[in-house]
Amino acid sequence: MSAEHDFSPWLDWIDDQQQRMLDDTIRLALINSGSYNVDGVNEVARMLDQISADLGGTREYIDVAPQVVVNADGETLEQPLGQALSIRKRPDAPIQVFLCGHLDTVFAIDHPFQQVRWLDEDTINGPGVADLKGGLVLMFTALMALERTPWADRIGWEVLLNPDEEIGSPGSAPLLKQAALRHQLGLIYEPSFPDGNLAGERKGSGNFSVVVKGRAAHAGREHHLGRNAIRALCDFISALDDLNGQRTGVTINPGNIQGGGAVNVVPDTAVARFNIRLERPADEDWCLEHINKLLGWINARDGISIELHGGFGRKPKLLTPANQRLFELVRECGESLDMTLKWLPTGGCCDGNNLAAAGLPNVDTLGVQGGKIHSSDEFCKVSSLAQRAKLSALLLMKLATSDDLSWLERR
Repeated sequence: MSAEHDFSPWLDWIDDQQQRMLDDTIRLALINSGSYNVDGVNEVARMLDQISADLGGTREYIDVAPQVVVNADGETLEQPLGQALSIRKRPDAPIQVFLCGHLDTVFAIDHPFQQVRWLDEDTINGPGVADLKGGLVLMFTALMALERTPWADRIGWEVLLNPDEEIGSPGSAPLLKQAALRHQLGLIYEPSFPDGNLAGERKGSGNFSVVVKGRAAHAGREHHLGRNAIRALCDFISALDDLNGQRTGVTINPGNIQGGGAVNVVPDTAVARFNIRLERPADEDWCLEHINKLLGWINARDGISIELHGGFGRKPKLLTPANQRLFELVRECGESLDMTLKWLPTGGCCDGNNLAAAGLPNVDTLGVQGGKIHSSDEFCKVSSLAQRAKLSALLLMKLATSDDLSWLERR
C-alpha cells in the first residue's frame, strides 16, 4: 500500500459494506428515474440523501432550468427536469475534490425494462445498476471510508447529483462549471468499460433539431400549390449525412424524423433530430459552416423554410498533463489493489467533458464494472462494488497523505 501509511483498516471496512452496497443499488434501480420522470429522479435523490446522511456536510436541493425541446409540430417547449442535490463538506480544506454522478437513466417510465434480476452469482441485470446507480452507492461508500481516517480533514469535498446527464446535462451544465472552478480535481462515477478499464479522451457532442415549414395543399386537386416539407427535409438530411467521412473524427447521425399526416395532404411541417460527435474543438466550426450552407440551400427554395435548434453541449475531452498525473495516481492505486488499469479513448460523452472544458482534470469512469448500458441487457458485476469503492477510497487517502500535489492547481 504505502511505505508511510497503512490504509488497510479502512479498505477492509469497505469489504464489510458489500451487502449493504448491493442492497442499496437494487433499491435505487427499482425506482424509475428516466430523465423526464421528475418524480422518480427526485425520489432517487432523496434516497441517496438518506443513504449518505451520516457523512454530514451542507446539503442543498437545487432547481435546474428546464430543457428546451422541439416537438413534432416544430414548436419549442420547456421540459421540466428534476432537482440536483449538492453536498459539500470542508470547503476550506487544503485539497478540494469534486465528485459527481447522475440520478437519471435512459429508461422512460413506460419502458418495459423496470426490474432487477440475477444473471449469475456475480452479475445483476437492471435499469441503472451500472449507469449509474451502482456508481453512486460506491462513491458514497468511499467517502464514508475517508471520513473514518485520521486524514479526512485535509480533503474538502463536494458531491453533485445531477438529474439530466443522459440528455446532455442541459439544466445542470452551469452547476458543473461552477463546481469545476472551485475544485482541484474531479471524480465521476460513470461505469468502467466491461473489462474494468477507464475512459481517457472523449469525443465532444452536439444535439440539434431542424424544423422545416412548407405549404399544405390537397394532394390531388392542388398538389402543385403545395410545398412538401418532408421532401425538403429529406434533401437536407441526405446532404447532411454525406458530410460523414469528409473530416477525420467527425460523425453525424440523423436519429429521428417526424412529419406529415394524412397522405392526401401535402405535408407542411417536418422535424428531424441529429447528433454530431467530434474529436477536436475546431471541428465545431467546420460542422456549423457546412450545416449553414445546407440551411441556405433549403431556405432558397420557394415556399420552404428551415430553422436550426440546439448546439454543441459538450467539448471534446483532451488529456492535459494534470489529467495524465491524475490517471497515473489512479493506476498506482489500482496496482495496490491488484487491478491493472488502462485508459482508452471513447466516442461517448459524459459530464467529464464539461469539467474538462472548464479546466478541471478528472477521471470519469470510477463507477462499477458493467456493460451493455442504455439497453435492457445492462449489467453490473456485483463484486466490483467493493473493489471500486476501495479504488476511490485509496485515491482519496493517498491525496490526503501526499507531500507533493504541486501538479494540482489551487482554484
